[in-house]
This record gives sequence, C-alpha cells and structure tokens, in this order.
Amino acid sequence: MGRISFSCLFPASWHFSLSSQVLPRLPTPSLRQLLFIGLVLCLMGLLYLLLVTGKGHASWIREENHFHRHLAKVSDVDATDTSNPNLNYGLVVDCGSSGSRVFVYCWPRHNGNPHELLDIRQMRDQHRKPVVMKIKPGISELAKTPEKASDYIYPLLSFAAQHIPKNKHQETPLYILCTAGMRILPDSQQEALLEDLRTDIPVHFNFLFSDSHVEVISGKQEGVYAWIGINFVLGRFNHVHNDGEAVVEVHVPGSEQQEALMRKRTAGVLDMGGVSTQIAYEVPKTVSFASPQQEEVAKNLLAEFNLGCDAHRTEHVYRVYVSTFLGFGGNAARQRYEESVIRNTTTQNKLLGQHTGETAASPLLDPCLPADLQDEIGPSTQKLYLRGTGDFDTCRRILQPFLNLTNETLTSLSGIYQPAIDYIHSQFYGFSEFYYCTEDVLRMGGDYNASKYARAAKSYCSTQWKTLRERFDSGLYASHADLHRLKYQCFKSAWMYEVLHSGFSFPANYTNLKTALLVYDKEVQWTLGAILYRTRFLPLRDIPLESLKGVHSHWRHSFSFVNNHYLFLACFFIVLLSIMLYLLRLRRIHRRCAPSSAPWLEEGLGSPTLPINL
Repeated sequence: MGRISFSCLFPASWHFSLSSQVLPRLPTPSLRQLLFIGLVLCLMGLLYLLLVTGKGHASWIREENHFHRHLAKVSDVDATDTSNPNLNYGLVVDCGSSGSRVFVYCWPRHNGNPHELLDIRQMRDQHRKPVVMKIKPGISELAKTPEKASDYIYPLLSFAAQHIPKNKHQETPLYILCTAGMRILPDSQQEALLEDLRTDIPVHFNFLFSDSHVEVISGKQEGVYAWIGINFVLGRFNHVHNDGEAVVEVHVPGSEQQEALMRKRTAGVLDMGGVSTQIAYEVPKTVSFASPQQEEVAKNLLAEFNLGCDAHRTEHVYRVYVSTFLGFGGNAARQRYEESVIRNTTTQNKLLGQHTGETAASPLLDPCLPADLQDEIGPSTQKLYLRGTGDFDTCRRILQPFLNLTNETLTSLSGIYQPAIDYIHSQFYGFSEFYYCTEDVLRMGGDYNASKYARAAKSYCSTQWKTLRERFDSGLYASHADLHRLKYQCFKSAWMYEVLHSGFSFPANYTNLKTALLVYDKEVQWTLGAILYRTRFLPLRDIPLESLKGVHSHWRHSFSFVNNHYLFLACFFIVLLSIMLYLLRLRRIHRRCAPSSAPWLEEGLGSPTLPINL
C-alpha cells in the first residue's frame, strides 16, 4: 500500500503521512482518496452548518440572549444596579382621573441587533421594590388654576430624580401622559395645564424633555400601550421561537407585495374597569368591510405601528384593533341597570296603581342580587327597596338589552365594528373585573372555563345572604374582597359573562382566556408599552452605521453568502457530484491499465520471474 501525506509551510513547516499499516483495510488508492475527500467534505459541511444555517456564533448569541430574556422574568426583581454606566433610564408620569403616578424604567445598552427591541424593565430600589410614587387628586382638578400644574407634578419628578444617577439625568427621557380625567376637560383648559408643564419643568429638572413629551392621550393610544406592555412581558415580540410555540401568518400593513411573515402569536387583552370595558388584539391579516361606513369606523379603531427601530424593516409592524366602551364597566353597568329598574318600576306603579318597592315590606324582587339580600337604590326622594332572588340565568337575560347589540355582522357592544377573531387559535388575558369576578369569591382565577364559571356563579347567586356573610366573616374569600363585592358579585358575574359571550361573541367552549391580576407576578401598566413605543428609535445609537447600510442594500441582501444558503447548498452538491464522477472515471482507467490479477503493480515491485513451460 502507498501513503497519504499532509504538509503545511505556514505558519510553521510540518509534514506527516499515513502508512499502509495505519490504513490496513483500504484495498485501493482510489478508496483512500475517497476517504480523504470525504473528510474534506465533512469539514465543508460543518462550515456550512456553522455559517449558513445559523448555528454559528451569531446563533449562539441569539440563543443566549433568548435564555437571558427568559431569566429576566426572574432577575428583574433584583435591585437595580445604578452604578452600571451602561444602564439607561426613562420616566413616564401617568396623570389619571383620581391621581398621578410616576414610573421609573431602566434598560441595558442595546445589543446592536436591529431585530430586537430594548429590554426595558421597571426600576427597583435597594429593597427590590418598584420605583413608583403616587399623588392625589388628579391633575384635572387644577383646571381652574393651571399655573399650579408644575408645582403639582414636582414631588413626583423630585422622587424620580433621587433614584436616577445625576450624570444620567440629561439623557433620561421624561414623558407626561394624561388620560381620562383630562379628556373630559375643554381643550382650552387642557392646553393651559400642559403649557405650564412645558414651561416650568425644564427650569427645575435636567431630564430629556420636549414639548411633544407631554400630552393628553386618547383611549385608543392607552389601549395600544396596554397591549404592547402585556405582550412585551409575555415575550411575544421576541421572534426567535422554539418548537411548539404558537405562530401566526401575518400580512404586514402596506406591504401586500411582500411575502407573509411567520412570527409568534400575540395575546389579546380584555379589561373591564368600573366605568369602561376595553378589548385589544392583533389583526394579522387584511380585513374586509361590509360597507364604506364600516370601513370609515374601522379606521379609528385599527392602529398600525412599527415597534422596531428601523422603519424599513417589517418584522415589528403590527395592526391592532382597540375599542373602549364607556358605561360598560362593572359599576357603570350596575348604575344603568338600577336607573332602568327605578324608571320602569315607577312607571308600572303609576299605571297599575301599585306600590311595589316603595317600602321594605313590599320590596321589588331583583334576580341579580343574592337570595334574600335587601338593598336600597335611588335618591332619597325616589328610593326603591329591593330583595334578591339570586337567579343567575334570569339576571343574564335581563341584562342582554343593556349590551345595545345590533344585527349587523362583525359588530360587538353598541353595534361597534369588531374584526373577526380566530377563536380556535387566539389567546386572551382578562384583567380587572374579568379577574375579580372569577377569583374574589368564586376562587376560579386563571384558566377560564365558561360552563364551570356559570355553575359557580349560579350557585353563589342562589346561596342565602346570611350564609354568604358567615363565609365572608370566616375568611373564605379573597383578602381584598369586601361587602360591596359580596353584594354585587351576582350582578357582575352575569354582566361579565354576557359582555364576553354575547357582546364580544366568544364561544361558550372558548378555553384560551386567562384571567389575571399580574403577569409573571408583577402588575403590567400601560406606561410600559408607552415607553417601549416612544423610545423605539433609541437602539439606532448602538447599531453600527455599516450594518444598517448592509441591511438596506438590496444587492447585498439578495446575493450575500449567508442569506443565499440554498444557492450555496446547490453549488456544494454539484461540486460533490463532479468529484465523485471524476474519481469513478479515474478508477475505471486504473482498472483497465492495471488488472487486479497483478497486485505487484500496486506494491511498486518489479516483475516476478514466471515459469516457462516449453
């Protein structure tokens, strides 16, 4: 047998060879060559896997970032390290109707990958508590004295300034966003309050603050911010997904010519407060409208936005439906119901000459109150006495007209347009009353099951009020449940059920709703979504200019070695096939020139002496 030799002259000269003793089982030189070529091809294949299919260094970095992003759900309860010079900060002041709160957020330096968002978290003090401060009343109470607005907000900003390193103040963005309380004020009073803030805050604080950083946001904006915040905490904007995770095909708004994207399915949000109810969810595909009027309405309910830092990229473009229904919150619905009861009972008493409900001895029977509970409603001049009968099904039926439903397709409460929901594959989170109604007394928070919920609510309603009070005094209900919750749980249970299933048309067998108070053990405010959206361009500071040029270059994007791995793979197999055909041809030539009956040719020996018979 021959030898296979390897040599290298740089960086240092070396040489070694494999003798026939090392390769005793290879009968022909061509097979040894095949072994050598196979080794080279294996190395080339490994190189392909590392560089092309994304299993190389960049992929390891992505997987490590993905791992750390999941760790963040645990680690962000640690105290914030303010000595870290690479940590950035941001402030959002939520000016609500009953008070104002300042939230301090922080995030590490962006990793330079334009595909990823900032990793924003709520700042925590040395005791691991969120850095939040609230003051009362709401800023709208200063409508007649707008010059006091900056004095009103001063304690919040002073509190935040104490927690943020002073050398970071000038690069810390500050946003003051006002909600429901300010919306009901006349435009002139709104502008007077905002102007005082714009003028005085830069005098006292060195935060990154401009005129556009203070405004009254709409209910639609607030809903979008809440949707962003929840999905960010759930990790739905991280598009590196694992097997088994739900994905959805998305048609990016305004780019019908492009191929559809496959990315993680986002979660919808249901929120029922005391006054209003809100729904928000992604509409992944282009929607159609029954009429031009419906299309015009839909424009005000569909929000299209790009969460990414690069306007030319579409992987973070979302189309979200948001609708807020005033008067459909739990307390507001009860008030509307009581006003209707008083109005109808008064009219009926006059027509029939009756006195139902006018005294405690002749109360009006109310199916939406627990059995035998006595209650009084209405003003003192028109007081009405009620006694509960605890009939859950009757209560549901009585409440249906208060949903203001219509016969039009693709509509919900009050006939408002609602795009079709993929109920089979969608996922929703229910907050506020959706959680309180299921958890406070029924103890069923979490995964929602309509039939179990209805049975539990029916049982609660029909239970005697005396028994419910005994259970309450024994501490069988949630710690934050009070007598008001106990009295109106039956009504609110029926109202929530009807809003969900009759108003929003969720099927009775829907199993992908989770009712929650916290997400990953923390309260998720719309302010998180607000700062995510408003700081979305900040990563541009940390992304090298050349990488952006490479992203925008159509030629480089189309013909780059890494992106066109299918072309590389085809060339790889063509070369492999050519080498194999060449080796087979050499072997055939070798066999014709050197028959297998002359092994001495392979050994390089002289011709043996052959006997000659005459």
